[in-house]
Formats: sequence, structure tokens, C-alpha cells
Amino acid sequence: MSEESIQELELISTIGFNGSVPHGLLVHPDGEHLIYPLGCTVVIENIKTHEQNFLSGHTNDVSCLAVSKSGKYVASGQITHMGFKADVIVWDFEAKAPYATFTLHKVKVEALAFSPSDKYLVTLGGRDDSSVVVWDLEMREALCGAPSALQSAGTVYTVQFMNTTDDKFVTGGNKTLRIWDVDRPNRKIRPQECDLGQLKRDVRCILIDSTDEFLYAGTTSGDILQITIKTHLFKNSGPSKDKYSLGVHSIAMLKDGSIIVATGGGIVCALKAGTFKPVAQKECTLDGGATSVAVRGIGHQVYVGVNKGNIYRINFSDFQPTCINSCHYSGVLDVGFPHGCGDLFATCGKENIRVWVTDTSTEVLRVSVPNMTCHGVCFMTDGHSIISAWNDGKIRAFKPQSGAALYTIHDAHKQGVTAIATTSNSSRIVSGGGEGQVRVWDISSNRQEMKAAMKEHKGVVTCIKIRANNMECVSSSDDGTCIIWDLNRFVRNQIIFANTLFKAVCYQPEETQLLTGGSDRKISYWETLDGSQIREMEGSADGSINGLDISDDGNYFVSGGNSRKVKVWKYNEGEVTHVGLGHSGDITRVRVCPNSKHIISVSADGAILRWKYPF
Repeated sequence: MSEESIQELELISTIGFNGSVPHGLLVHPDGEHLIYPLGCTVVIENIKTHEQNFLSGHTNDVSCLAVSKSGKYVASGQITHMGFKADVIVWDFEAKAPYATFTLHKVKVEALAFSPSDKYLVTLGGRDDSSVVVWDLEMREALCGAPSALQSAGTVYTVQFMNTTDDKFVTGGNKTLRIWDVDRPNRKIRPQECDLGQLKRDVRCILIDSTDEFLYAGTTSGDILQITIKTHLFKNSGPSKDKYSLGVHSIAMLKDGSIIVATGGGIVCALKAGTFKPVAQKECTLDGGATSVAVRGIGHQVYVGVNKGNIYRINFSDFQPTCINSCHYSGVLDVGFPHGCGDLFATCGKENIRVWVTDTSTEVLRVSVPNMTCHGVCFMTDGHSIISAWNDGKIRAFKPQSGAALYTIHDAHKQGVTAIATTSNSSRIVSGGGEGQVRVWDISSNRQEMKAAMKEHKGVVTCIKIRANNMECVSSSDDGTCIIWDLNRFVRNQIIFANTLFKAVCYQPEETQLLTGGSDRKISYWETLDGSQIREMEGSADGSINGLDISDDGNYFVSGGNSRKVKVWKYNEGEVTHVGLGHSGDITRVRVCPNSKHIISVSADGAILRWKYPF
């Protein structure tokens, strides 16, 4: 099919938030939009309608974000590989399009700040770059740059402009806190160290009051420093006794002058500026370490992002946190639908399984197993249990309504359970392990026993699919084979060899053919009867194929992989009809929902994307 006739898949919504980016959650000055990073994209979400827009242009993960005081511009910086330069992209907020791209810093952009009248943007390079650069936004060019700290100091982590002048900004980091003057006529920036006396601190966030009289610096020691800007002298620090555990990671100021503090221990509280005394009944604890805090309007609402991928809203009046956005905070490894039902789906990853409502993208259930990773999840056909495969070698079953544990099969596989499938009569589970075995388990209400272990694969079993009549199943493996097993005699019926690491396999609905994808970027059709190859197609220009799924009518199938594109194909013609761009991590699985309304794709950066099924 020609390039012109390939259409774009319509992206309906994303679930995801990279909470590990410092100060990554922002509230736009209009008070109606949240701005946050997700992999290589920046998401702009309407607070009321939850409508999302995406700013994509980075080639790697977004590492910092800033929004200008007027709300006209958004800037984002990225990480890149060693030896390469990292981009800063300035976006026009109204047009949702790039305004300028600045490339000078090596490897990583650590932090960004706009001047109060949108005249300058200051950018800070990471530890491999250690320079600070001021950019002229009107001319779209670099004004001047300088090393960000003395040789004796450590990495500089944060930067903030003054609120009343375009010619002064502050940087802070490990054993360094500097106030800089911008000398426009001579194209120079000149630093002055702040005198902290005997204190040695690692500064992670900076706040400047509205009159530019004092600056407040949050430190990893768990206290806040107050510096007089005019004299560069240390004035005060607090709280003096009970310092915050795991450090102060983000601070913001309300209109009444009180400071909102967000800490690495998950505590969010309000303090009186100057004295650092806590405001009565203004403290709460969140799940995970807070990395960013943003104030909406005059401070009636505060939004906090935590490193476990959640966004909380706190109303200042009662200071009770409400989780408004939750997602996986590391890669999503599998996605599964209940049998014949597209209204819900389950995803799994590090430490938990989550069940989502398809239409609203809201989380309705979370099952957590600390310190373990779930490699596969599926629903029993009768809908009475969620079956999951874990890297500690256990198969765990949970109730779908409450998430309560039903049963656990211990030592199901030696090197972790890597793939799982259930029969249509809900009486058997077929599992694959890291050691290459495929095992069949008989399941009843009170006991679970192993029926057979089939040892043929030499590598990790990556995917298992069972035929509708429960007489056969197919397993794919990293050893370059797919094996069709007889589930009555527990022997091999057919074997497929290919020079690839097989990642995905599925039956065509008539079950006369198989579809496979793997690390050689090819999608292959095979005959189930004798294992002969029917056709081979180039599935992707770069990167392996990790996920395949065929629609219920068998006319179309969907693929996804390390090229980060979701592709919809015509099954018989082998032509691409639609391509979906939106993932910023490698796609690990794709699924067409049973009622053929949506396509769900999940990726290694923790994002879950819901696309409109085009047919």
C-alpha cells in the first residue's frame, strides 16, 4: 500500500505520568490545564474535561519542564545518550507547536526557567555538561553561557528567575547556591555565591517571594534555607528540630505568603514563611515520594506529583489529598480483557496489577505484591478470577471485584513465570517459564495440581495461546522456536523454527493459521497443520515486534514493538492501513478489545494508550 493511503490511528486517551521528573507537574497560569511529562512527550490535560493534547518532538525521555509566567510558552528539556547533545524545545502553548529548539547542552538538560516577561529562558546542563545558558526568546538564539558552579562544588540541580526583573536568576545544587546577573550589553552572566556560613547543603528546589526580597531553598537534609537576596547572606533555616525525612524536593508559595512543602517521604504541609512554623492542620501524607508541587489559582488547590506515578489534588481548606491520576510507574508488561467483554481491562507491571474502565481510563482495582514483577495477566473465562504470572515463580489468582487472593501456585517455574493462558472451560491454566518449560495445571475450587510439564524450549517462553476447543496450544520462545502442543497427550504436535527470538504468537480465528512476530522485525504466517511458512512480511523498519493481536472477525490484526508505532494490517492482503504514533517507550503488548471498539497498547515507559479501532 502506498505511503499516502496509510491513515493515522486516532488516539483517544493516555494513562501515564512520569513522576520521577523533578518539578515535572505544572499548572498552567490559566488555571485550567495540567502539564506533565510522559516518556518523550509532554501531556497537556484539561483539569475539568480531562481532554488531552500531546507535544511530541523529543527523541528521548523528557527530564525537565517549565511554563512561562504569561502562559504563552512551555519549555521542555530531555536526556540523550553519552556523547550527544540534548535538545530544549520551547512550545507555543496556544498552537501546541514548537516555537524554537535550542541545542547546546551535552547528555542532559537538568532544569529550565523563564524570565518574568518571557524575555529569556535559562537552561541548566546536567553533571556531564555543568553549564548554564541564557537564551533570547525573541531572537531564538543563545545570549551567553558560563560554567554553572565552581570546580569544588558538585552538580547544580535547579534554577529560578526573579519575579520582578529579567536580569537576575538563582541556581542551586550540591554545595552551591548562586545569584546571577545578566549583563545584556556585554553578553555576560556574572555569579555571586550566597554566604551560608558553616552550612553545607545540597539544594534541590528554589522559591523566590513575590517582591524578590528573600529566596527559600529546599535541601536534601530536610530543611529550608532563607537567604536575603540583596546582601546574599544567610538569614534563617527551618524547621530546626524535626527535619523532613528524605529531603525537601519541591516548594511553592501561596498568595498569603505561606509555603507549601513537598518532601521525599511523601509529606505535604504548609509552613509560615520566615519562622518555618507549621500551619495548624495543614499536613498530609501521600503514597510515594513527592517530586513536584504546583499551585492553582490563588492557592485554593494544590497539585502534587509523586514518584510512584500518582497525581494528587489537595484542597487547601481541608487539606485532604484526592488521587486524580494513577498509573504504572515502571514498564507495563501485559494487558488482558475479560472474555467477550471490552468494558474493562487489566494491566500488570512492577509490583502490581491494575484493572481499568476502558471508556473513562479510571482505575477501579489495584492488586499489589511488593518487590515482585508481574509478567502476564489474564481473566478466567468464567470471570471469577484474575490469573497472573510472577517473577518469583508463583502463579497467583485474585478475585476481580475485591482483589483478594484466591490461591497461589508455589514454585510453578524455576526462573519465574513468563507467560500464561487459560482454557475456555476455566478448568486449566497453561504457563511458561524462564527455564523454557510449558506446564499444564488442573484448577478446581479447592485444589490446583500440575497435570504435565513439557520440556522442549531451550529459552524463555514469551507467549502462549490456546485453541478454542482446548485440545491444542502454541507457545513461542526466545530460542527461535514456536511449538504446537497436544493438550490431551502432552506431546509436541508441530514445531516452527526461525532465525529470530519469537516475542508474540496468535491463532487466526479459524485456527488454521498462526501469526508470529519477533526480534527479526518480520511478521510471519504459518500453517498449523504442518508448521510450514505461508508468508513473511517486513513488520517494522526498526526494532523487534513485541505484540500481535487479531480482530475477532479475522480480517485485521494489530502489531507493536520497539519502533514505538502501533500498526493496523489487513490480514489477507498483508497491508498496513493505519499507523498510531504516541508511544515514547518500546511497546510491550497490543490488544484489540473484544467488542472491536478500541485498541489498547502498553509500553516500557509505563504508558497505556487507548486508540479508536478504525473498522
